[in-house]
Amino acid sequence: MNEKYLTYLRQNWKKIGLSTAILIFLIALGVLIFYTIESNIPPKTSNNTVYVAGDGSGDFNCDGKDDQVEINQALEYVAKNQQFSTVHLKGPNTYVISDSILIGNNTTLEGDNTAVVKLEDNANWPVSKPMITQMDSAGVYGVTIKGFEINGNHDKNEDRKKGQGYYNMIKFLDAENVDAHGMYMHDGHGDGLRVERGSNIKFYNNRVYKLGHDGLFAIDCLNVEAWNNRITCRTNSGLRVWNSNYVKFHDNVIDSFYHWSAGGSGIQIEKTTGVVNDVEVYNNTIYHTYGPGIWLIGYGEAYPKEEAQNVHIYKNTLYNTGTNPSIDWVGGIVTSGFYDTLIEKNVFDRVYHAAIIQMYPPSSEDRDSSVDLSPQGTGYSTIVRNNIIIDTQKRKKDPEGTGYAVINYLPETHSFVLENNCLYNNKGGNYKNASSTTDIYSNPLFVNHGKHDYHLKQNSPCIGIGYVSSDSSKELEVSGNKTNIGRYD
Repeated sequence: MNEKYLTYLRQNWKKIGLSTAILIFLIALGVLIFYTIESNIPPKTSNNTVYVAGDGSGDFNCDGKDDQVEINQALEYVAKNQQFSTVHLKGPNTYVISDSILIGNNTTLEGDNTAVVKLEDNANWPVSKPMITQMDSAGVYGVTIKGFEINGNHDKNEDRKKGQGYYNMIKFLDAENVDAHGMYMHDGHGDGLRVERGSNIKFYNNRVYKLGHDGLFAIDCLNVEAWNNRITCRTNSGLRVWNSNYVKFHDNVIDSFYHWSAGGSGIQIEKTTGVVNDVEVYNNTIYHTYGPGIWLIGYGEAYPKEEAQNVHIYKNTLYNTGTNPSIDWVGGIVTSGFYDTLIEKNVFDRVYHAAIIQMYPPSSEDRDSSVDLSPQGTGYSTIVRNNIIIDTQKRKKDPEGTGYAVINYLPETHSFVLENNCLYNNKGGNYKNASSTTDIYSNPLFVNHGKHDYHLKQNSPCIGIGYVSSDSSKELEVSGNKTNIGRYD
């Protein structure tokens, strides 16, 4: 409409008078400028997406310095214009940020796999300030972050300690429906994705390498699922929940490396308050972790049984876990403070200390030495059935009396029920403060032990002799539709 007025003025200014033409021209131009500023419609948008680039081809364009400014302008534009939902970071480009990226409700922040968001050198940010977070301190919902790389720039920010709350990559509070997938997160000081007081959290198909805390850390959350992630731990865990429920961690591959900074457990389930009674950990491969492969710990004031029970750990492979030479609470699965935990159909190979251990670390070995990690109740039980445990090694710190398949250091308050497991060639022996009348003690005959192929050969003694009430619907025909011992049907 404004262009028509301008054309009319150019063609008819003599008829209507010069002063009137100028006045109308200025009014039309003002309206055009107003709508341009007010709507700020980027001319290159397509569908529901706004593009950010470093080569001038975007709707918003960055220059490699303070690039959060233009990214935040794009995100603010999407937040104010409901017809748009997505901000796309174009690659190949590195977006260097000197402040947080702020995302609003019902928004997707995505990027090419060659797009990199990188923390600036010597950032000097205060503790708890994340790289990506929410616009509104009251909460956030409907957020998806996918497809690009986050570089925590650890080596150019070594004035800050790892695991102390600095430079978390993505952090949300009071969040609902958060989805992070297809990301490459690496070389950080803090968590990859941290959500506090959230629900419906999904973390999948990500590569996580050497962060400074947890890959995923969910605190006081409901409905948390993480799957198909490839994680190498540093400083802490790969996947961790604290006082969270309705949790599924499955089909992940988690490892670490041998170094004093290499981290804690592959997966950590922690309870102090709230309810933790619906947690499943299954189909994961966890190996070479510095701390335990899986760590369950409940502590603090006494709590009723129904608040910490029924964790189900099944069909996982753990090998060479617990390499740390400086702590004694290493192993395959270390647990305390949980009731009726069911550990079944897993394979443990050459883990340090023991495959399954009931113990908690002494306070002096916790990061906060003032925290008492001992559970206050009694009657904590762990059911261990249809697992294969072989070649357990003695731990590196204080090795005497270790190397068993199963150890209970807390017999006055904790107990094991051991049913139909296969134990073989464990250096310290089979049991410490535990016993079984149904376990077998034979070579399980894996298809290729050296290459960590833990499928059973057809003549394996573990075929068809598992605990009778376990689900056998998917077992091999060769087992006569009976339950096998070990991970694989």
